[in-house]
Parts: sequence; C-alpha cells; structure tokens
Amino acid sequence: MAEDDAKAQGNAAFSSGDYTSAVLHYNYAISLSPTNHLLFSNRSAAHASLGHYADALSDAKKTVELKPDWEKSYSRLGAAHVGLHQFEEAVAAYTKGLEIDPSNEALRSGLADAQASLGVLLKKQEMKQRAKAEKKLGTAAYKKRDLETAIHHYSKAMEMDDEDISYITNRAATYLQMEKYKECIEDCDKVVVRSMEIGSDDKMLVARALTRKGTAFVKMAKCSKDYEPAIEAYQRALMVHHNGETLSKLKEAERVKKELERMEYIDPKIGDVERKKGNEFFEKKKYPEAIKQYTEAIKRNPKDPKAYSNRAACYNKLGAIANGLEDAEKCMGIDPKFSGGYIRKAEVELYLKEFENAMKTYVEGLQHDPNNQELLDGVKSCVEKVNKAKRGGLTPEELKERQAKGMEDPEIQSILTDPVIRQVMSDLEENPSAAQKQMKNPVIKSKIQKLISAGIVQMK
Repeated sequence: MAEDDAKAQGNAAFSSGDYTSAVLHYNYAISLSPTNHLLFSNRSAAHASLGHYADALSDAKKTVELKPDWEKSYSRLGAAHVGLHQFEEAVAAYTKGLEIDPSNEALRSGLADAQASLGVLLKKQEMKQRAKAEKKLGTAAYKKRDLETAIHHYSKAMEMDDEDISYITNRAATYLQMEKYKECIEDCDKVVVRSMEIGSDDKMLVARALTRKGTAFVKMAKCSKDYEPAIEAYQRALMVHHNGETLSKLKEAERVKKELERMEYIDPKIGDVERKKGNEFFEKKKYPEAIKQYTEAIKRNPKDPKAYSNRAACYNKLGAIANGLEDAEKCMGIDPKFSGGYIRKAEVELYLKEFENAMKTYVEGLQHDPNNQELLDGVKSCVEKVNKAKRGGLTPEELKERQAKGMEDPEIQSILTDPVIRQVMSDLEENPSAAQKQMKNPVIKSKIQKLISAGIVQMK
C-alpha cells in the first residue's frame, strides 16, 4: 500500500537523521490515511527533532485524540510541551501516560525531567519576584538619596535575576549620582553586553545606558581629548535609539571639546612668531599669505590686538571691507588704548566715503593716544574732505557716490520724510531768507547739517 510505503520511507529518513524528509513522507502518508495515530505520532517526533515544537504539539494532541488509551501519545505530548518550556503541562501529560502504563520507563524519565525543569522554572520565577522586590527597595532608597543602600539592593536584584538589565542601568545611574564614574561606565558596558547575550530588544534601555556612559566620561573630562569617548558613547546611543536629550548632550560635548581645543592651542610665544611671519608677507604685498599667518597668530593668541590690526590692514588692502571692519572693531575691543584698531576702522570708513565717521574714529583714538601722529594726520585729512564736500568741491562722481551712500543711512531716510525739512530744502532753493529763519531752530539746523554732510543738500 502507498500509505505503508510512505510511512516506511518516513521512518527510514527519521532513522538517518533527515527529519525534514521524514516530515514530507509522513505528510503524504497522512493524506492517504488521516486517522492513523501512528503517523501523527511519528510526525510529532520528527517536528520535535527539528525544534518545531508548536507543530510537534499539534500532532501530539491529534495523536491523543485518535488514540487516547495509547501511552506513547502522552510521551509525544509531554516532549512537545517540554520543548515549549511548558513544564506544568508536560508533567500532566507524562502523569496521564503513566496512569495507562505505570511501568513505562520513557514516561517515568520524561516525568522526572519535566518535574526537575518545572522546579527550576518555579525557582527562577520566585527569584524574579524577589529581584523585583529588591529593585523596589533600591528605587525607594535612591529617591531618599540613600545611595549606598540603593546600590546594595540593585546588586542583590542583579544576583537574583541576570536577565533583567534594568537592574544594571539603575545601579549605573546610582553610581553616576555618587560620582563613581568608572563604576558607572562598567555597568553601562555590562548593559550593552548582557543585552546582546540575552537577545533583548529594549533599545531604549541600551541607549539610556550609553547616554549615561557618555555623561560619566564628560564628568571625568579634564582636557579636549577626554571628550572623545563621551562623544562616541552619545553617538552610539543615538544609533540605537534617537533621543532629543542625548542629541543635546552630544552637541554640548562637541562644543566644549572644540572650545577646549581652541584654548589648548593658545601659545602667545608662537603667536608672536606667526605674526612676524605675517609682517614679512605684508611687506612683500603678499596679503593672502599674510592673512593666513595673522589668522594662525590669532589662534595662538586671541588677545593680541596687533594681529587683528595687521589682518584688518590686509583685508582693507584686498577690498574685503566687512572683514577689515570686523577685525578693527575686535582690536579696539581687546585693547582700547591701541591706536591700530582706530586707524584700521577709519580706513574702512574713508573707503566708504564716510568722512565724518572716520573723523570721529580718529578723534576717539586720540582720546587714548593723544600724540599719535597717524591719528592726528587722519583727523586733519578728514576735516579737509568734509569741508571740501560742504563747499561743493567734490567731483560729480564723488558727489554721486556720497549721495548714494547717504541714502543708505536710515537716519537720512527718516529726515527726508519730515515735511518741515522738505520745506526748508525747498526754501534753500527758492526762498533763502525763509530758510535762514528756519535754520535758527537747532533741531532743524542739525538735520540740515546731516543732509549737507551726506551730500544730499548742496550749499552755494
């Protein structure tokens, strides 16, 4: 019969260890004889050998259904339950089988093993409950800032249940509060390792441990290099589970590391050497090369006003006015008594045809260095240029440029919208005597003078 042949082929495959083929042969045999309990029993054994215990259990139950008075049905049922770690059910199955055949050694052995495993399971469950109780005591102590007691309870919990990594993370948090950073880091590493060993999918807990590890490294950091392991820990935490707080900690660690690197790089003696190299390039009119050296000098000594002044001079030579102005003002801020900053700022203002502003800058510099000839000459030059502008001595191109620059000034724009001023401007052209009367008002006079200085109003 085809059914017997399929069964025989299945048994042969099973005996040779080819359990997959055995299952296929038994499948065919069962399709031919769906009420044969032996076929379901054999297929249950094949599934169990493959570790497919759910399928083994299904076939074992079918075997019991078809042949409830056959002791081997319960042997199959017990074995499937054991494979699924359902030890109480396994004990019940083996016990039922022994009621049918009390002397069956396979059932006796299976029952003993299931009872032993059940005892281990019950003990494990008991220890898990005790571990949770220890954790609860530890958390209560932690909240009371009784950190040593918290450590004791979390450690006990870890001993009782090594599959719950939350106990390790809690102890790590406690060590962090105690400023025992090395112990904290060790526990954080244990969380990562143990998580992989037990196949935990709690990514948040692992990420939290890595974040805590990074924080411990930050707490211990004394120089920029010490921040590297902290940054690495934060980055790993974000790879495991993205968290805004961790990201903020990472950015702060990177910021502090960069700032420490900047500070550690400072060396005024080297800064002087770099500045002198820049001076050599400046004398040769190699301004980009000089800027590079002055920039290095500033990195080495950020409080050197000469380096900023010299770099501003280079920027001014290259027409990089915004950069020149920024360096000049930085120079003035570092050392208000150093004339170089005022001179460089005035150079920018002269370039922009802002003669009044340049004169103010020179005068401000003279307040700190009254005998500086370059500042004195600058004031004199500005006075001449301002007077020349007021006399209408500018060329058409100079006047046009000056007016355009003046119109960019928000104050000038505001003055021109004043109807009183607009009337005075009209009177200056058509009714000078009326304009002169209005000019006796100091506010009006000041505004008109502003327009004259900007080249908007021309006095004839």
